[in-house]
Amino acid sequence: MKKDKAIVVFSGGQDSTTCLFWAKKQFKEVETVTFDYGQRHKLEIECAKEIAEDLGVKHHILDMSLLHQLAPNALTRDDIEVAEGEGTELPNTFVPGRNLLFLSFAGVLARRVGAKHLVTGVSETDFSGYPDCRDSFIKSLNVTLNLAIDEEFVIHTPLMWLDKKEVWELSDDLGVLDLIREKTLTCYNGIKADGCGECPACKLRNNGLEQYLLKKGVE
Repeated sequence: MKKDKAIVVFSGGQDSTTCLFWAKKQFKEVETVTFDYGQRHKLEIECAKEIAEDLGVKHHILDMSLLHQLAPNALTRDDIEVAEGEGTELPNTFVPGRNLLFLSFAGVLARRVGAKHLVTGVSETDFSGYPDCRDSFIKSLNVTLNLAIDEEFVIHTPLMWLDKKEVWELSDDLGVLDLIREKTLTCYNGIKADGCGECPACKLRNNGLEQYLLKKGVE
C-alpha cells in the first residue's frame, strides 16, 4: 500500500531523478523542490523543470542565493576550476551546509503542503567524502527537523548504500534508464546526458553505467 505524500529534493541530475521515480512508486502523491543557489549551470534547474512537467509533478523552485554568497565554490563560481581533493581534503565542489539547508527548507515546505516524507538522493557509497551525504547526518537531521517543526517527518535515502552501478540498475528496474541517461544533467561542466566525460561527476556516472551494462551483458 502506498504511503501518503512526499517531497523530493530534486536537482534534475541522475540521483535525484532516480529518487523521483522511486518515490512515485512508493507514495500516493509526490511534489518536487529545486533550489536555486547560484549554481553556474542554470540548465540544471531547466532540466528539473522539464522532467517535473513531463511527469505532471508539482515543482517548487526556492531561492537559496544566500548560500552562494556564504560559500563560494566550484559549483557556483566560473572562475574556480573543478578539482578533486588531495589526500583527506574535500573537493572544491563541496558546498558547506547545502544538504542541511536544502532538507531544512524542504521540511518547512513539506509542512505547508501536508507531506510527511522527504526524499533525497544522498549516498555514502559512491561520494566524494561530503560530510552532509552520510547516513549519520541524515538520521541526526531527521530528529532535529521533527523537534524543530514539531512534525513526524521521515527522510528517505533510497540510494544511501548503492554505488553508481547499482543506481543505474535501480533506474533500469524502474523502467527509466534511458530517460535518466538522456534527460538528466550531472556534469559539472553543464553538459546534459553523458556529459563532458572528464569531470569527476561524469567519470563516476559513466563508470557506473559501463559496469552496469557489462553486468547486464549489453555492449
